[in-house]
Amino acid sequence: MTLDLLLQIFGTCVIACPAILLFVFGLSTLLGFPLSERVLSRLTEVCVLFGLFSAVSVLALMLLYDLRHVPIEIGNWVLIDEEHFHFNLKFVFDRLSVPFVILTYVLCGTIGAFTSRYLHREPGFNRFFNFYALFMLGMVVSSLAGTIESLFLGWELVGLSSALLVAFFHERVNPIRNGLRVWSVYRIADAAFLVAAITLHHLTGAGDFESLMGTGPWPEGTANISESHALIVGLLLLVAAAGKSALVPFSEWLPRAMEGPTPSSAVFYGSLSVHLGAFLLLRVSPLLEVSPILSGAVILIGLLSAIYGAITARVQSDVKSALAFASLTQVGIIVVEIGLGFRYLALIHIIGHACLRTLQLLRAPSLLQDYHEMENAIGSHLPREQSFWHRFTTEKTRYWFYRYSLERGFLDTLLFAYLVRPFTLFFQWCDSLERRWTDFLSGGDSRESEELRPQPFSPEDYL
Repeated sequence: MTLDLLLQIFGTCVIACPAILLFVFGLSTLLGFPLSERVLSRLTEVCVLFGLFSAVSVLALMLLYDLRHVPIEIGNWVLIDEEHFHFNLKFVFDRLSVPFVILTYVLCGTIGAFTSRYLHREPGFNRFFNFYALFMLGMVVSSLAGTIESLFLGWELVGLSSALLVAFFHERVNPIRNGLRVWSVYRIADAAFLVAAITLHHLTGAGDFESLMGTGPWPEGTANISESHALIVGLLLLVAAAGKSALVPFSEWLPRAMEGPTPSSAVFYGSLSVHLGAFLLLRVSPLLEVSPILSGAVILIGLLSAIYGAITARVQSDVKSALAFASLTQVGIIVVEIGLGFRYLALIHIIGHACLRTLQLLRAPSLLQDYHEMENAIGSHLPREQSFWHRFTTEKTRYWFYRYSLERGFLDTLLFAYLVRPFTLFFQWCDSLERRWTDFLSGGDSRESEELRPQPFSPEDYL
């Protein structure tokens, strides 16, 4: 058996495992025969272990034979004058994708094992694992994507599963509202990503990262487009990364996402999904070398996000929101590292922070009990020392910082007024127009049929 065949087999297994898992879970649900909790847990465990083994095998072969770039192509799907436009489903194993896909399998396996006990006998147990399989497939596809279209496909799967899991407890109003908030912000980020992909196709004739970054393996590639084009494409991708990773000014949806179950908060907004924007910037990092202005914008957004997350985390009244803003601080620092050109440092930072934050969020439900047990053991409250800022700032300064942090930088209000409200009003108008057109074609009375239909939320309901 040749080396190329081994790499092809193991690489295909890495991608196929979550796809098969999603197919089995989804098919059983659609047919009306949901699997038992034990079967769901066992299938998830087998899928994760087999996918992780395949990913580690690819890594071992790459290290053994000194390979730095292993592409796996699954045919050309669209071919219109090969020199101008073609789309092929392509996945790449390199120094960026392999660590990230291994991290994905390790943390998804941990979350799967935790969820099988945490949501035991929960009515939505089967539904959670369907969304979980969708998310894992999206993360694997995003990690290994060799073209911007493949990355966009994984990006969309991650966003869809994230919004669905934020609104997991759909019998309550707040999770639905917050899920719509997350979905609205994701739509803006996805639109910027899509425009960037179309622009790249126009400039290079293909969405391959090799065509964009040159033939050198990551991180040694050099962008093949001009500085002005790199700035335009880079800014669009920066908007997409900011929306996905909750960077300023899109940070307001991050605490709202804590409405979901603790396992989804841990794997999405503490470890994997929140780092996907940074991963995108790492993948297209050669663009930053071409455009100093783009590098400066990345550094500025990262600094603002880190500072905003650091001061806002200190006034949160619940541990999950505090951990969410603490994650934002670290993601902001990672983005600064990417802007400064420290790519390996940023990758190591992502891996370490993802593992730490997953552990902290999984411990969050029992943290308060542990805190009280510790105080009971020592017989008094835990000592608290004044921080550096408390010693060297006035009371009035601390008051204004506290008020700004408590209002979360007023980003929530601004985004509702200028993004979420117009977004919801536009689609409510489209929904009303569609209903009236349907009634007109069917010859019914639109006013009578409108009274019989459930009315949608008003924009104020999303606040």
